[in-house]
Amino acid sequence: MDVLQPGRGPIRAAAYLSADPERVFWGELPCEADEPVLTIDSGTEVTIDTISHEGILEDQGRDPLAFFAAHGADEVLEDAIALAASGRERAAGPHVVTGPIAVRGAKPGDVLTMTLIEALPRVPYGVISNRHGRGALPDEYPAHGQTVSIFAGVDGDHGTIARVAGGSRDVRFPLAPFLGTMGVAVAGDIRPNSVPPGLHGGNIDINLLTAGASLHLPVQVDGALAYVGDPHFAQGDGEVALTAMEASLRVTVRFDLVPGGMEVEGPLGETDEYLIPTGLDRDLDTAVQKAVRNAITLLRHRYGMDAEHAYAYLSAATDFDISQVVDQVKGVHARIRKADFA
Repeated sequence: MDVLQPGRGPIRAAAYLSADPERVFWGELPCEADEPVLTIDSGTEVTIDTISHEGILEDQGRDPLAFFAAHGADEVLEDAIALAASGRERAAGPHVVTGPIAVRGAKPGDVLTMTLIEALPRVPYGVISNRHGRGALPDEYPAHGQTVSIFAGVDGDHGTIARVAGGSRDVRFPLAPFLGTMGVAVAGDIRPNSVPPGLHGGNIDINLLTAGASLHLPVQVDGALAYVGDPHFAQGDGEVALTAMEASLRVTVRFDLVPGGMEVEGPLGETDEYLIPTGLDRDLDTAVQKAVRNAITLLRHRYGMDAEHAYAYLSAATDFDISQVVDQVKGVHARIRKADFA
C-alpha cells in the first residue's frame, strides 16, 4: 500500500486538515480558550490526517525513523517525524489529536454529530504496547522491563503479529479502522488529559465506530471545537494490554450541528445497525449501571417504551460490551438493534 504522507495521496473532501505540529495537541485535549485551526459550516466534510502516538513516545526513543526502521519499515510519516523532533513537551497523556475545528453557530446545549465517512490507513504497520501501571493486568505485564511494543504488519485487510518474539508473523486478525478519540472542547481554560474519556467524548475507544458510524456529543462551548485522534487499525473490546493496533489514519469526517439537547448523558454512538449508549466511570460496575440507565432513557425517548419494559428488553436482547478498561475512566457501551423497532 502507498504511504499517505501529508498532502499526498487521496484526499476526499474539499477541506483538508494536516497534522502538522501547530495543528495538533499532544497528551491533552482542546478547551474553550483554544483557537480553532479550521472553521466550517454544519454539514461540511473534512479530510483529516491523524498521527498515532506509538513510535514517537519517549520510552520508544522519540525517534520514529529509528524505531520503525528497526522493525523493517522503509517509510515513516513525515508529520510524525516532525512532531517527535519538534522539541514540544508532551502533556500528561500520550495521544496526538488534530484540531480543534469550529462549527459555525454551535452553542452549548446543541448536539454535534461526527460521522466517519472514510478511514484510510496511512502506513502498512502499527504497534501494540503494554506499559507498567497500565492495562488490565498492571502487576503482571510486562514481565520484563517497563515497555513492550509489539510491531504489527498489514496483510491486505488483516493485521499480523508474531506468535513469539523473533518469530514469523503468523497470527492474522481482521482490520477495522476507527478513531479512538472524537470529542468536543470542555468549558474553561484548563485542557483535559487525553487519556480519560468523559461527557466531552475524547478517548472513548468504541470499536463499532468504523466508517459509516456517527458519534453524537453535547456541545459545551461556542463553536464546539471538535477534534479527532488516537487512530486504530483494530481493537478488541476491553483493549486489555493498554493499546490496540495503533496506527495512523487519514479520515474524512462530516460535522452536523443538531439544535436541542441530548437524549442521554454523554456520548451516543450510532451505526446502521445499532444505537450505542455509553457509560463512563472509574469503577466498572458503575460504568455498567450508567450505560444501562442511558439505554433505558434512550428507549423511552426514541421508541416510547416505559422503563420497566425497556429494562426487560435490554436484559433479553441487548449486549453490553466493555469498550476499554485501560483509560483510567472505564467505558461500557450497549448495542441496541434498530431492526427490533422497525
